Amino acid sequence: MRVAEIWRYPVKSLQGEQLASAPVGAHGLEGDRHWGLLDPATGFVLTARREPLLLFASARLTPDGLVITLEDGTVLSDDAALSAWVGRPVQLVAADGRVGRYETSMDRYRDDAPWQSWDGPEGSFHDSGRTQVSVVSRDSLGEWDRRRFRFNLVVDAGPDADLVGSALAVGTTTLSVVKRIGRCVMTTRAQPGGIERDLSVLRTIVADMDGCLGIGTLVTTPGTVSVGDEVAVRW
Repeated sequence: MRVAEIWRYPVKSLQGEQLASAPVGAHGLEGDRHWGLLDPATGFVLTARREPLLLFASARLTPDGLVITLEDGTVLSDDAALSAWVGRPVQLVAADGRVGRYETSMDRYRDDAPWQSWDGPEGSFHDSGRTQVSVVSRDSLGEWDRRRFRFNLVVDAGPDADLVGSALAVGTTTLSVVKRIGRCVMTTRAQPGGIERDLSVLRTIVADMDGCLGIGTLVTTPGTVSVGDEVAVRW
């Protein structure tokens, strides 16, 4: 296997940026899920589970810092602009020293079901402390658009579900594969570029893949990953 694509998502639930290479630190790709939109009224960090609109903005890191833009190129440069876009007060916050609180519907397919909340890991706005770098193979994705799933690394071939319990040596980084990733309603959301709302995506994952797609890894050796790097599996 080799790394075919690298993706970083600087702001949780916003679109991200494709990279040729990326440094990997203790929390994952440096800058990945490092910011989030905090609803100060509830204390929750917003996700596209509750606010599908978030998927229609994108974030990237530049030498001058974080830049958030809409499809038409409008730059959302401060909390006032972000709040006006979302439709209620929000604050752009960094994950340093924070534990993100999130919420999700108790029914995978319905937004009108009761919602439940949980706390994520400290220092990043990942959903789970057991996924710092997410990985999927093109074989597992099949015909699905990878943007529905927001993986960090896409590898060119091979099964990924069978790798739980192994270590992956990628570039100068080592990753420990600790879980398969359970999928949620975000995989069904509409997104820019013609991705329509499609409940069949999640229904297929639940029916045929035990509700999981891709693998979650923890960083055991920080380093750098690049497109074209071999992914060496160690048991």
